[in-house]
Amino acid sequence: MTVVDYASELIRFESTSSLSNGPVTDYAESVLQKLGCETERIEYQDNGVLKANVIGRWGTGSGGLAYFGHTDVVPVDDWSIREHGPFEPVVRDGRLYGRGSTDMKGSIACMFAALQSLNKEDFKHPVYISCSSDEEIDHRGAIEIAERSRLYRELIEGGAVGIVGEPTSLDVVYAHKGGVQVVVTSHGKAAHSSTREGVNANLAMIPFLQDVKAIYERTESDTSLMDTEFEPPTVCMNIGINDHTKAVNITAPQSVCTVCFRPMPGADVESLVEQIRVAAKQHGVEFWLKNRNPPFRREPGSEYVKQSVALTNGRPARTVAYGSEAGNFDEIENLVVLGPGDIAQAHKSDEWIALEQLEAGQRVYASMLRQFCLRQEPR
Repeated sequence: MTVVDYASELIRFESTSSLSNGPVTDYAESVLQKLGCETERIEYQDNGVLKANVIGRWGTGSGGLAYFGHTDVVPVDDWSIREHGPFEPVVRDGRLYGRGSTDMKGSIACMFAALQSLNKEDFKHPVYISCSSDEEIDHRGAIEIAERSRLYRELIEGGAVGIVGEPTSLDVVYAHKGGVQVVVTSHGKAAHSSTREGVNANLAMIPFLQDVKAIYERTESDTSLMDTEFEPPTVCMNIGINDHTKAVNITAPQSVCTVCFRPMPGADVESLVEQIRVAAKQHGVEFWLKNRNPPFRREPGSEYVKQSVALTNGRPARTVAYGSEAGNFDEIENLVVLGPGDIAQAHKSDEWIALEQLEAGQRVYASMLRQFCLRQEPR
């Protein structure tokens, strides 16, 4: 199969994070087994929904290369192409269209095709390929792999180098921001707004919003909370508010505020979380730390980063403002984020990936496999 074939087959599975990714994992596992890999499956239930991860290993010994991808995709509420749906892959004008084409089924396809092109070679070190669940919401799949996988433990102990295959236009990324999401809720009582029977939950939320706005402004001006390695250099705090009330003449029985921010490596995350928690307590509204995904950083001058740059497009290693599972794999000493496709195309209503990026991604991953799995030297 070609890299486009693999990507198209992966796209056909509707694996939105709210659904089970079992079927697409079944497919990924079958591909890995056909390529000769030993496979390990890690499953869990999320509110009664089956979630699955698969890790494959080709070759034996220590060292080698570990690749990490995810099979879940973001929801499709506004697909803009009338001729075909988001899970009907279509090649047109040098692009492959479909949900997940960029983020990140195209990347997984590149690794499948790269291994296929080399798996008759005499591997001196193993390759590990991981396909996880729930990256788009809380990284639960990556967490389960890091905690439960026998093959993951093996690659750590063997000193494998790693790639997280998120879209970077095949630039080597040595650092990215993390992600924190806080949910704050106030409660009221619904009633017709012409009476005094109701309690408007928004009125309790407003004083909290004033405090969290002050926290936001501090993150935009306090240089101790910034990192100029990133653009933008701030945590990019985003505040959302919704009372979920369906008519204007009902007093809101609830008011929900979401506060999301992207801490950079070394940032004092606890301080920001605690400031929000204190403000919520002071104003009598509920506080919930919904999730927290760690940032990621490796030294840009490290030997592995330099080798990765030399094996790709030669452009300098850089940082990105988005997150990935790399922060969940902190035990891997030599790790980069490196994948085909432009992040600007991810999550869009006409998501696509350039065919040339898929072809280049296969070549880059094959070069990495040759460097770290086919050569005799210990890593």
